[in-house]
Amino acid sequence: MPSQMNRGLAALCCLLVATGAARADHLYVSNEKDNTVTVVDAASLAIVKTVPVGARPRGLLLANDHKSIYVCTSDADHIEELDLATLTVTRTLQSGPDPETFALSPDGKTLYVSNEDDNEVSIVDVASGRISGEIPTGVEPEGMVVSPDGKTIVNTSETTSMAHFIDAASHKMIASVLVGSRPRFAAFTKDGSQVWVSSEVGGNVSIVDAASHKVVHTIAFAIPGVPAETVQAVGINLSPDGKLAFIALGPANRVAVVDTATFAVKKYLLVGQRVWHMDFSFDGKTLYTANGVSNDMSVIDVGDLKVTKSVPVGHLPWGVVYGP
Repeated sequence: MPSQMNRGLAALCCLLVATGAARADHLYVSNEKDNTVTVVDAASLAIVKTVPVGARPRGLLLANDHKSIYVCTSDADHIEELDLATLTVTRTLQSGPDPETFALSPDGKTLYVSNEDDNEVSIVDVASGRISGEIPTGVEPEGMVVSPDGKTIVNTSETTSMAHFIDAASHKMIASVLVGSRPRFAAFTKDGSQVWVSSEVGGNVSIVDAASHKVVHTIAFAIPGVPAETVQAVGINLSPDGKLAFIALGPANRVAVVDTATFAVKKYLLVGQRVWHMDFSFDGKTLYTANGVSNDMSVIDVGDLKVTKSVPVGHLPWGVVYGP
């Protein structure tokens, strides 16, 4: 018969599991040069494991069921699925040549993959892992995002300097919107009314009305003491409450914090060198950045708008995803 202490411990364990307190969350960082994904414990910020993957891993996406992560292995010309229970690559999906970024449909059944070399977007059926179609785009497709309702796909073409709006049902181009030079990333607002598009060479962010396909505002960045040519807008993360936008400014080594209501820059946060992409914790209280040249990850307290820590990872970190 179990002792009263054992019964108490069992009850405590059940309570922890029920409240989610026992869940151990992690950060997953793609390292271009090492051909690895670094797994970091979100609580202790200690490295748990370094997982070998295909050549030049860049884009990362958490599957809808939170059981795996998809990895764009650009020089291997495919997508790999990393199982989070075993921290091993369990499957390879087709992608088309040189996949860099991708987006997942809201139902988790389809991946839309940008293929720079072919000037098209590959449509990948997640269940079979095979390409089911292609969508022609502008030159050097890069950023990918799907609207919250799943009806519209947006792709940015770097050389064409456009954001292409594509109907998800017909795969036909709806509109092409001229934005800043070399657009790298796109993000829908939570209500789907706007698309934010970053421009690396332009050093700005275009706010596009999703209904009219018109640029309604352009956000410029100027950092005292920092050369203008190093201000290169890349990753965009909108806070869960929709009030703030965080813009990674590449070689400027800063993350710009923008008020989404007024489009005013509230603050520039000094992070690691060549900050590229970012991701929020599940509760939205912390933002993590991948810093390519300093080979680390910066930790940002969203409430205080302060950088609290720097965590060494692999060589040339490109992307970061928060997950279980």
